[in-house]
Amino acid sequence: MTLPSDNPPWTLRRARPADAEAFARLMSEPSVFANLLQMPFPDADQWRKRLADQASAPHSAELHLVAEVQGDVIASAGLHPCGPAVRRRHAMGLGMSVAVPWQGRGVGSALMAALCDYADNWVGALRIELGVYADNERAQALYRKFGFELEGRQRAYALRDGALVDSLMMARLHPRPPAWAPLPA
Repeated sequence: MTLPSDNPPWTLRRARPADAEAFARLMSEPSVFANLLQMPFPDADQWRKRLADQASAPHSAELHLVAEVQGDVIASAGLHPCGPAVRRRHAMGLGMSVAVPWQGRGVGSALMAALCDYADNWVGALRIELGVYADNERAQALYRKFGFELEGRQRAYALRDGALVDSLMMARLHPRPPAWAPLPA
């Protein structure tokens, strides 16, 4: 069931260091961490540090959003630069997690729309890339809905629940790339 996008029960906002406990709870759901490169038993202190580092760099292109319902974090999604190398500054990586009861209800679409808008219209990212497990068809469908295309398969990519699983690499190129002026030498 998809909820109407004009009046969803959730709100989107930038993640804050105070969300660390909520992130640890979200990432502790077995079906959430099983579809990410997260480990079981997440540490709220690690999330607090990561979110504090982001908050202390307000001019960074990195963005981490949460969806919340009545103060409870039900999903998170983030964009991060693909590294400091000049030759990769046009690209951003994407990661997302949605609590099981909220999957398939439009939260992921709302987060993807916000992140794609941010990447396209505010930081001028020319490429957004991600990895998704080959058996996570629901996530793949969401990414395709937002223009992501399959670029390759990484066989035996990660250990999950005692078995090696494949990952698919997907990417989306900016639909209307802005004109870029070369940097001065």
